[in-house]
Amino acid sequence: MAIITNTFQTYTAIGQREDLSDIIYNISPTETPFMSGIGKTKATAVNHEWQTDNLSDAAANAQLEGDEVAFPNGWNTVTVRLGNRAQISSKPVIVSGTLDAVSEAGRNSEMAYQISKASKELKRDMEFNLCGVNQARNNGANATARLLGPVDSWLRTNTNIGGGNGANPAAGGGAVRVDGTQRAFTEDMLKGVSASCWNNGGEPSMIMVGSFNKQKISEFTGGSTKFTQSEEKKLVASIDVYEGDFGTMQVVPNRFSRSRQAYILQPDMWAVAFLRDFTFSELAKTGDASKNFLLAEYTLESRNEAASGLVADLTTA
Repeated sequence: MAIITNTFQTYTAIGQREDLSDIIYNISPTETPFMSGIGKTKATAVNHEWQTDNLSDAAANAQLEGDEVAFPNGWNTVTVRLGNRAQISSKPVIVSGTLDAVSEAGRNSEMAYQISKASKELKRDMEFNLCGVNQARNNGANATARLLGPVDSWLRTNTNIGGGNGANPAAGGGAVRVDGTQRAFTEDMLKGVSASCWNNGGEPSMIMVGSFNKQKISEFTGGSTKFTQSEEKKLVASIDVYEGDFGTMQVVPNRFSRSRQAYILQPDMWAVAFLRDFTFSELAKTGDASKNFLLAEYTLESRNEAASGLVADLTTA
């Protein structure tokens, strides 16, 4: 149909109100499964330390009646003293007085909105620092930031690593892991590391992987059969809980852990040690703007890495 001549339309009208939704859509993930799943403790120095110990191996033990008590060499094991450095992570926020005063869609206060965003970003950064990097512990200096030793720098007892130059870090944590040749994740790898954890006294309950290897685990047979319930017309094709020979483990996808690794973890044998817990501070005003920052000073406490394991150097595509 033809438009009648001189019809007044929106294309020329003045004074139309803006139609801007009062919701801001943000799908950036904020889950931190590693940091949320492990323990939390207090640090009192930039070099946070703890001790580990173990029992002597089980052995045949039969003594003569009335015999004198002997104290053989090695009857008492010495504790191992370990430590990690506290790393500082922060997020700054600065907003002009005018911007915080004007009316905006989706938030009542620009400063409050930016602080909320920064707090979520800080948690993501911490998760990444704890399990998403392969870095060496660094004591720090005047012009060098302290670095904590992440999960990869601790796991060495129960591992399955790729060929090539792949190598576990030295005992005591804090060293860079030497990555090996990547290969496909198999159930036999998982079963082998799980058995090694159990043989060394561990009871892992979490398998932490990236998206690609989460799907690989869903392909494991585990002696089970996937089935369809006809009345629901739904095929169960994923594995969220893996029940193996040595216990049940929750399969947890993590967007921020190293995607080439599958971590088999006993969560209570890990903790985040805070020298300074999440802190919000207002900085002095030097102009017509408000300045704030959020900060955390923390490290990773590996209470006994032999309770956990690692299948390393996996393909990710």
